[in-house]
Amino acid sequence: MCLVLWPATVAATVVGFFVLLHCATTLHRLELIRRAVADDPTVTVSDEDARAVPDAALPHYTVLVPAYREPEVIARVVAGMTALEYPADRLEVMLLLEADDTETLAAARAALGGERRGPIAIVEVPPGEPRTKPKACNIGLLRSRGQLVTIFDAEDRPEPLQLRRAVVAFARLGPRVACLQARLSYHNAEQNLLIRWFTVEYDTWFRWLLPGLMATGAPIPLGGTSNHIRRGALVAVGGWDPWNVTEDADLGLRLARCGYEVAMLGSTTEEEANSDAINWVKQRSRWYKGYLQSFAVHVRHPVALTREIGVRGVLGLVLFVAATPVLAMVNPLFWGLTALWILARPPAVAAVFPPLVYYPGLAVWMVGGLAAIVAGVANARAAGKPHLAAAALVSPLYWVLMSLAALKAGVQLVAAPSYWEKTTHGLDTTPEKEVVA
Repeated sequence: MCLVLWPATVAATVVGFFVLLHCATTLHRLELIRRAVADDPTVTVSDEDARAVPDAALPHYTVLVPAYREPEVIARVVAGMTALEYPADRLEVMLLLEADDTETLAAARAALGGERRGPIAIVEVPPGEPRTKPKACNIGLLRSRGQLVTIFDAEDRPEPLQLRRAVVAFARLGPRVACLQARLSYHNAEQNLLIRWFTVEYDTWFRWLLPGLMATGAPIPLGGTSNHIRRGALVAVGGWDPWNVTEDADLGLRLARCGYEVAMLGSTTEEEANSDAINWVKQRSRWYKGYLQSFAVHVRHPVALTREIGVRGVLGLVLFVAATPVLAMVNPLFWGLTALWILARPPAVAAVFPPLVYYPGLAVWMVGGLAAIVAGVANARAAGKPHLAAAALVSPLYWVLMSLAALKAGVQLVAAPSYWEKTTHGLDTTPEKEVVA
């Protein structure tokens, strides 16, 4: 009714809301970066300290490796897990494979020489819905015996000392810290421009933004791999939500709601970045859909949520988890209005941008956009990858792909909320190399 009676006012109010959300999100991210740069809370464990723990004192460790229709990378998985520096009698690596995925099962048996080799074993996941990674992980958890549990994706190349570093870090931090999130990056960053953008974004995410959340005490949406979790805490919060397509982010929020803390671990797992734009959009749309899913689930009871994670935690949830896909979704509207104003200056555009909306919008467009570019360039240097700075300078082109993925996520959230869109791996052209912390 308001839209019919006062269309200009309603349009200006809606635009003003998104401008305000843009401003708040930009300031929030700049504060996260400032906190991470000023006093990085990431827990670092030296090689000497990691290796100093006697084998007999190490806890039993479970590594879950879910894979589906990925026969081409299974041999790499076995090689990566074999390279982990952890005593075999205290390690169990579960290859979680769908029982009807005959090609991947055959590749795994060929790589292992049977159903098992040392601590690495095949666990068949019974077919059934939902056919998702978190469902497979829950089955693995039920069959596991490790005091600590972690997940690696099939294409991962974890740093060999990562498990030992996690053991030492848990001992230092105490029982309130239920989870350690290791850094993630990409080993095929040189393959094309898309992956250079992706790598800069990922390094900024795991080196600055997530440590910034840790420094502010806000809930941390976990990455999909290399999160090391105390088994007792994982069971206490109910494991993974099998219907959520970003079960990692949801788990981080549930840990926070139950009073547990998450810390960042100074160890890197290198993954294979999607080198194909269509494949990239499939993966990113699933991430965005999962963020929207997780936000919707956790704000169903806002009073309880605020009581459990506090006002600051709720603000972090809104500005980091919800705003990330929502703003990517509405950005094309603002780009279109800007282009329309430059080309034709129609009065309708001026009507939805009164001064109270126009000037903050102009500021966030110029200052916020420039800050995002500068942050990418600075992080490329801080991560020891200055050759990626040139890609960061043209990252606005990357934002277009983000918006396409966000729009697709919005459609799928309504039409197929729990559909797990499979992304293809094994497309990288980089050789195997040693992963460093």
